[in-house]
Amino acid sequence: MSLFKKIFSSDKKETLDKGLEKTKTSFFSKLGKAVAGKSKVDDDVLDNLEEVLVTSDVGVDTTLKIIERIEARVAKDKYMGTDELNGILREEIAGLLSETHTGNDTEIQIPKDKKPYVIMVVGVNGVGKTTTIGKLAYQFKKQGLKVVLGAADTFRAAAIDQLQVWADRVGVPIIKQQMGSDPASVAFDTLSSAVKQDADVVIIDTAGRLHNKVNLMNELTKVKRVMRKVVEDTPHEVLLVLDGSTGQNAFEQAKQFTKATEVTSLAVTKLDGTAKGGVVIGISDQFQIPVKYIGVGEGIEDLQVFNKYEFVDSFFNINK
Repeated sequence: MSLFKKIFSSDKKETLDKGLEKTKTSFFSKLGKAVAGKSKVDDDVLDNLEEVLVTSDVGVDTTLKIIERIEARVAKDKYMGTDELNGILREEIAGLLSETHTGNDTEIQIPKDKKPYVIMVVGVNGVGKTTTIGKLAYQFKKQGLKVVLGAADTFRAAAIDQLQVWADRVGVPIIKQQMGSDPASVAFDTLSSAVKQDADVVIIDTAGRLHNKVNLMNELTKVKRVMRKVVEDTPHEVLLVLDGSTGQNAFEQAKQFTKATEVTSLAVTKLDGTAKGGVVIGISDQFQIPVKYIGVGEGIEDLQVFNKYEFVDSFFNINK
């Protein structure tokens, strides 16, 4: 299929292949059992395939879309062997992602006419939010951009300390206050400092509490309002970080955060340690928000720009 005639950079692709290893092994083990003893794709195989996709954390709604597409092909072709199922699945999943993910295979772009460009990062505690911020800061600095970090997750001393570690590691300034300080005050100070330093990018960490959606919404609204006193129309980007290893929990978190605040892009982390990588397919399909980044390893370079074709290629282990 022409979608896959792209040459991927070998080192990044190798990391992605390795990162999705557990997902692939689990998925194809289930798929093998689903078609065992069958030579033709019939209703039983499709029922089994539906179960494989759902239990691989692709999500019910997205699974039903994929099954409908395959049913249409079976009806059209009259006879379809189970040996063709792998290739057909690959094509249909790539096609689905192409429809819902058009033109979004790119990292966050920093326009020259918005300075500083402000990215607010949201997500519950433990999803890899601070690590994602550190790795993003590294990527932007590598592009020659001046980056400032803001430690506005003031409810946990560990969050402030962890962001400081990343700021030191990457070599970028951080604005912080004491634990328990007003997050909006930290955001205000961060933007004020960034303007004085003529910074290109500001990345603001925020508290990740979901126990009360109203409080979360009010807090994020206040942070935005205060930031706009310094730089109009901020934040320019709201990046939601989700832990891919939590499977369906990631879906629920995405639902909650998109209700609480406007989210413009997604990052899905921790895919290298889980068999739940199928969640990326479902999240890409279900939320009309681009997945910009995926985390496939611990290294500072292992936050990769999400490319739907590379992802499906690695998921189905093509040309191996």
